[in-house]
Amino acid sequence: MKLEVQIKMNETLYLRDPEQSELGRNIIKHSIQLIQKTGFESFTFKKLAEAIGTTEAGIYRYFENKHKLLVYIISWYWGWLEFQIGYQTKNINDPITKLQQVIKLLATTVEDDIMTSHVDESLLHQIIIAEGSKAYLTKHVSEDNKQQYFKPYKDLCKTVGDIILECNANYPYPHSLASTIVEVAHLQNFFMHNLPALTDFDKTKKEDQIINFLNHLVFSSINK
Repeated sequence: MKLEVQIKMNETLYLRDPEQSELGRNIIKHSIQLIQKTGFESFTFKKLAEAIGTTEAGIYRYFENKHKLLVYIISWYWGWLEFQIGYQTKNINDPITKLQQVIKLLATTVEDDIMTSHVDESLLHQIIIAEGSKAYLTKHVSEDNKQQYFKPYKDLCKTVGDIILECNANYPYPHSLASTIVEVAHLQNFFMHNLPALTDFDKTKKEDQIINFLNHLVFSSINK
């Protein structure tokens, strides 16, 4: 059975903690559903208010704008994923097997965690694939970085990087490879379903294609 996890969020992302009220949890739940369905560009607080049955003003009491809401749910996902990596590798002693498990987790379709009732991780995973880079590909990324908006993503990549160093303590690019694994796992999934000329994978086949590719990419690099 999966364990319930409480993700500590950056307090500067919200005006009022959405985890502490029913309306706040509904904002998170329905924003994930709407962004996954319509895309971030078409997503508005007006549409979100209509979906919840509340007012735009009510949503603005929690989040200053939709960008901070996007960063919030994406950061929540990275925190949840880091927890899953720790939980699912804690009894694995062999670092190569551990890294292979991490690659599998990153490249496999996520199922909804029933222990987090207001967050559908399967939908959130789809948002990460299609919209995740929009959290930091902005003109104000440096200012956002000063506010530590991306710390959960950095923490995740550090966790993966540390496992890479367990496999080869002399490997000179653990952070670069770690972030590459995370990004490629999602980009190749996106390409496979939307821009197939940019990948060698067939969307009608299993995700093992991406897992095999990442294993080849990673272990060819760290074993040199």
